[in-house]
Amino acid sequence: MRYPAGMNGPGFYQSRLQRPGAVLAPMAGYSDAPMRQLAAEQGALWTVSEMISARGLMGGGDTEKLNLGRPYPGEQGRVVQLFGAEPDVLAGAVDRVGTWFSPAAIDLNMGCPVPKIRGKGGACLLQTPETAYDLVRAMRSATTLDVSAKIRLGWDHDRSVEVAQGLEAAGAALITVHGRTSAQRYTGQADWDAIARVAAAVKVPVVGSGDITTPELARERRRMGVAAVMIGRGAVGNPWIFRALATGEDAWPGAWQRARTALRHAELQERFYDDDTGRLTLRPLRKVLPQYLPDFPELRQDLTQVLTAADVRRVLAPLLGEDGPDVTPARPAEYAVSHS
Repeated sequence: MRYPAGMNGPGFYQSRLQRPGAVLAPMAGYSDAPMRQLAAEQGALWTVSEMISARGLMGGGDTEKLNLGRPYPGEQGRVVQLFGAEPDVLAGAVDRVGTWFSPAAIDLNMGCPVPKIRGKGGACLLQTPETAYDLVRAMRSATTLDVSAKIRLGWDHDRSVEVAQGLEAAGAALITVHGRTSAQRYTGQADWDAIARVAAAVKVPVVGSGDITTPELARERRRMGVAAVMIGRGAVGNPWIFRALATGEDAWPGAWQRARTALRHAELQERFYDDDTGRLTLRPLRKVLPQYLPDFPELRQDLTQVLTAADVRRVLAPLLGEDGPDVTPARPAEYAVSHS
């Protein structure tokens, strides 16, 4: 069944926002199926895939592109994020994503500042927001699912309220705002006052993003009027931040549990990508595994050279051999430094 024009679909976002918690951000090279699974298990409100080229999907796509949106077995609550700049291509990609990946909702990337996608979507759409409004309308015409958009404050200056109001009028069911301009990339501090102004200016839910590294900081930002916060770099090697925000339990797991989870992340990686050698599947995890154990710097070098899950088990053997599980008090300030 397709919903009539003007309706937002089945209301996935509204239903999930009735719960406490936070959202896993889309991060190229990070928010793949294994990371999404760990975040979901710890109570993330929903997770967002790495961004996928709409044109790449319509051109047939290769195995790597398919992996970007492919769910892990039984995955639910996954939003697939697309980027592109042509309404007909985005509409076709939305239809294909719905058939191939069964997502819970579809998100339009209007925030990626990477130069290689200039002119193809991402933050470039902030320069011509009327194009983005057309894209949202085209995407909505192709699906019954909620369609959302993730924006930055602007290209090189703040025009986020204007853009958000235009997206709302085009039918976006939710808007995520990262509190930097495209020109800032990831430098400086996210402007949460600007995010709060957007939340006050539109009726659809607004999710705030930028520099969330601890549960305490997430709660502080949540009180600024946003419907939820989105966590990216602060969740790398720390899926428990979602548990803290879903349950109120801020205790940071001890070394045994963190080592077990790091190993499980490696095992999920091998299983999902199904590469017999492990040489391809674990290379992306080399930058992630040390983040599980920032208080064990002596393990970093070995963890950044692993090829297989067996290698990870060997490196972590001194910690895995402990009696655990164990829990240590949350140390937000110290932990945040390693994830900033």
